[in-house]
Amino acid sequence: MTTDALDSTTPLFRDASRLVQQRVEDLLQRMTPEEKAAQLGSAWVFQLADGIKFSTERAPALLEHGLGQVTRVSGATGASAEEAAELANAIQRHLVEETRLGIPAIVHEEICSGLMARDATVFPQAIAVASTWEPDLAQALADATRAQMRAVGAHQGLSPVLDVCRDPRWGRTEETFGEDPHLVARMGAAFVRGLQGEDLRDGVIATAKHFAGYGASEGGLNWAPAHIPPRELREVYLHPFEAAVTMAGLRSVMNAYIELDGIPCTANEDLLTTILRDQWGFDGVVVADYFSIRQLETYHRHAEDGVAAAAMTLNAGLDVELPATDCYGAPLLEALRSGRVSAAVFDTAVRRVLRTKFDLGLFEQPYVDVDRAAIAFDTAPQRALAAQVARQGMVLLRNDGVLPLAPDVGSIAVIGPNADVARHLFGDYTYPSHIEGMFEARTPGNNPFGMPLDEGFDEEMSADGTDTRSATVLQALVERYGARVVFAAGCDVSGTARDGFATALAAAAAADVAVLVMGDKAGLTIDCTSGESRDRASFDLPGVQEELARAVIGTGTPVVLVLVAGRPVGSAWLHERCAAVLMAWLPGQEGAGAIADVISGATNPGGKLPMSYPRTVGQVPVYYGHKVSGGRSHWKGDYVDTAVSPLYPFGHGLSYTRFALSDVTLGPAEVTGDDSFTVDVTITNTGPWDGDEVVQLYIRRARASVTRPVLELKGFARVPVAAGASKDVTFRVPLAQTGFYDRDLVYVVEPGVVDVFVGTSSHDLLAAGAVTIVADRADLAGRAPRKAFDGSVVIRG
Repeated sequence: MTTDALDSTTPLFRDASRLVQQRVEDLLQRMTPEEKAAQLGSAWVFQLADGIKFSTERAPALLEHGLGQVTRVSGATGASAEEAAELANAIQRHLVEETRLGIPAIVHEEICSGLMARDATVFPQAIAVASTWEPDLAQALADATRAQMRAVGAHQGLSPVLDVCRDPRWGRTEETFGEDPHLVARMGAAFVRGLQGEDLRDGVIATAKHFAGYGASEGGLNWAPAHIPPRELREVYLHPFEAAVTMAGLRSVMNAYIELDGIPCTANEDLLTTILRDQWGFDGVVVADYFSIRQLETYHRHAEDGVAAAAMTLNAGLDVELPATDCYGAPLLEALRSGRVSAAVFDTAVRRVLRTKFDLGLFEQPYVDVDRAAIAFDTAPQRALAAQVARQGMVLLRNDGVLPLAPDVGSIAVIGPNADVARHLFGDYTYPSHIEGMFEARTPGNNPFGMPLDEGFDEEMSADGTDTRSATVLQALVERYGARVVFAAGCDVSGTARDGFATALAAAAAADVAVLVMGDKAGLTIDCTSGESRDRASFDLPGVQEELARAVIGTGTPVVLVLVAGRPVGSAWLHERCAAVLMAWLPGQEGAGAIADVISGATNPGGKLPMSYPRTVGQVPVYYGHKVSGGRSHWKGDYVDTAVSPLYPFGHGLSYTRFALSDVTLGPAEVTGDDSFTVDVTITNTGPWDGDEVVQLYIRRARASVTRPVLELKGFARVPVAAGASKDVTFRVPLAQTGFYDRDLVYVVEPGVVDVFVGTSSHDLLAAGAVTIVADRADLAGRAPRKAFDGSVVIRG
């Protein structure tokens, strides 16, 4: 079947002048049950290809009735941009020309740090993006990712991760925007806008995940149950998703692997239909996290077989099975025949998939220009953006004045396992790290999902794409300081060997300053210390790094600790004895230069922590927005053996200059109805450097019908201020932002007093005053996202 010009025999669904709804209904009524089921399924690219070539042997049988989605044309192969585009075209050409109805497929890819593909730009991991406190940068990053994806024929990205994470033991902390629902919502919605664009025909579908509560699993363990009360679920863990749906037009949601109160999210109708669709008005597609439908049988022991699993999930509101068709194949058809799934529910899911394909413009343009694919990859502007995000996401946690290192500094000992390995700058869902996981899965006992890697996965070809094309931190520091830099790794990230200690300690003892570059290796393989299923029970540096760091401190040489890590790491003892500590997170391919820029003073750090930094794992969970009855041991206060306060508070981050807030005013004193109040504050750079400061606005309900957190972030602005200059910042806060869910789980604004604060972290605050809400209680059901997005910030000066 071709896409030739229309004539009198052309089916209505191929007429682009018709309404999408009309096209969907016309196509749906032409489809057999097998063709409908195929639209709810998927296939790995290596099931359809031999290496990077379309497989005429295996693919036709898999594509006989069509296909909903293709899994990772770029991310699961070693294909270059041109090769990926050509392979995507070949798959689409077979579907369009060789199947009865000619329905193209959606190609999806992982995009946690940009497009997970060979030669694509590797941006900083999400936790670093959140540390910029710049939603516009999240949007720009997503926009750049969209351009790369569309160039190689990809249409759906499995991001953003909107899990609120308050337990950094969890390995996927690095993929999140942190602990605060307002910050996560702002960053996530901006990402959605950037990825989907103004017109989905040029855009890429964003997939918010993992719905819901995945980042609150017991023990910080991957896939473990979450114990979240219903009010907290709505106010904290669902809020970013609701904002993405209602304020950013989100088109896809992915379920969480976990269970909530005995119900796996994969089959939770309250989540996937009642809340998501009925209450929020979501009209997009819900896709399954990989293998999670079959896990209802094999992992949760909730379904007796694949037929039951298919019925449970489709009836709950889950539309598409990823990454390959299993339960939504023959088992789903059996559930349909036996009446466990109605024809109406079945057709509704198919409608959603077809509508998405029409909205993407796939029927009019299923192919991409192979010759232009590489032009969109890793361009100079994209690299510049990656560098900007990396620089602005650096958080200076501690500094006694040793940083920045002067241009004429004496000798520098660069020590640590992350100093001269560019791979360790990357997050878990980047191409080099993820291909490692697929290599590991090919060894006996390491393929728990049963991925069909023996069908078309080309290990040798994929290995060609693992070169990071990035400088190391050592190389970047040598570029700035030359022969004064001496290097000794000292140890590996997670190994126990100490044979490199002596050389490292000798180098440190002979140097004027020691720069320790330590932290994590992110990924999914057994040697990784951060990433999916790489949860940790300790916040000490992995392996023997902590021991090496303590020994270097013992030499008496001033120590600058640079943490290349996916979550808070390093003991409080270590942090408190370093002259400076820089949290670089997982800063991506331009991260080495960004780290060197901060160390040398070419960049004045301005990033802020998106999550509280624990002193010890025994404090977890420790987060700023606890209840008034929480946060301390009554009546003594601290733990017996440590303080209850975090090592560094949420929103903390130092600069090479100094800032002062003044002239804080709040008005009006009384607010009614749908009114708002404003907070004005002047920020002055009183130091010698130009720099950025993040001004943060928090509220506190004095009393309410249900207990409220001691602080809630409701506004923020990253403000660049020249040395000696001032700027005025005005926050407008709608009354709806002060609302909460009452005893009946209705979102309301209650009369009463709201205390307002502004500051530079959740700890460093000035009282702006109090607002009295004098209106009658207002029922704002269905308007909860207003507390995230109806506000505004104006910066003057």
